Amino acid sequence: MKRKGFEASGKARAKQRAAQSTVLEAQADSEQVAVTILLSGGQEYTVAIDPADGLLQDLYETLMLTDSQATKHLFQIPIHNGQAVLAFPSDRLVGLITEPPLIIEQQEKAEEPLIGGSEQDPLISKYLQIENFLTDDEHQQLLNYVLQRQPDFQPTTTFTGAVNYRESVVLYSFPDFEDLFRNRLRQIFPSVVQQLGIPSFQITSIESQLTAHNDGQFYKVHNDNGSQDTAARELTYVYYFYQEPKAFTGGELVMYDSKIENNYYVQADTFKTIEPRNNSIVFFLSRYMHEVLPVHCPSRDFADSRFTINGWLRR
Repeated sequence: MKRKGFEASGKARAKQRAAQSTVLEAQADSEQVAVTILLSGGQEYTVAIDPADGLLQDLYETLMLTDSQATKHLFQIPIHNGQAVLAFPSDRLVGLITEPPLIIEQQEKAEEPLIGGSEQDPLISKYLQIENFLTDDEHQQLLNYVLQRQPDFQPTTTFTGAVNYRESVVLYSFPDFEDLFRNRLRQIFPSVVQQLGIPSFQITSIESQLTAHNDGQFYKVHNDNGSQDTAARELTYVYYFYQEPKAFTGGELVMYDSKIENNYYVQADTFKTIEPRNNSIVFFLSRYMHEVLPVHCPSRDFADSRFTINGWLRR
């Protein structure tokens, strides 16, 4: 099985192995073990691995290394009889499920928790909000364009088809402004990742949609990369715009901190509330749990809606 090797530093390996003697014992006579790999954002993939293969040891050691010990690297695991490769960065690995079970015997208790983000110690979500993203002329042209395209908006849906989970209307194609946003996003991308304090990545594509929320409309708690089709979404952006004077209230973006529960990222009890300020854009990691609070728009006129151009940067 061809893969990129485990790249933790020698000091980290020595310290980890001195504190923990890891013994993997298959509980069945099967030559291979079904290993379900749990990744951040709720994704999971099952692969067959020989218990003696060093890959399995690498996966467990990656889980056991603390943040200060770990060196980010890329796992590349052949799947579908070698016809495809499952690739993911090591910092997205949050757990493993093995069938038949494998036992990890630890000779000494680790001094620190191996995985942070417990209910008592949540993983804090970060965001960046940039004011005056468009010029005044671009902002007004966009407002005019949206009002002209009102008949083309359609009700939003979710991947799961859940009822009463998301209420808004959306325009999926708006070429007059899609190119403007893609170019502007690529220009400021280096600054965005630097200010968020996250590793840079190669952008493979930028998705966008134009959404309107009017009276009583909302989007309940979700993340943006929780399905197989959306797993490559790394960074979410939301650009807010509306007519002045503002004719609605509510519609805040609530971004939850995270914790790890049963090897999955789930929302913590703590959160941040982000005001949808006119002509501002917000960036955050697509795996964060978030929601849009209900909008209150007494006039119910489409022109008075809370408008956004929102989308995702895929790695």
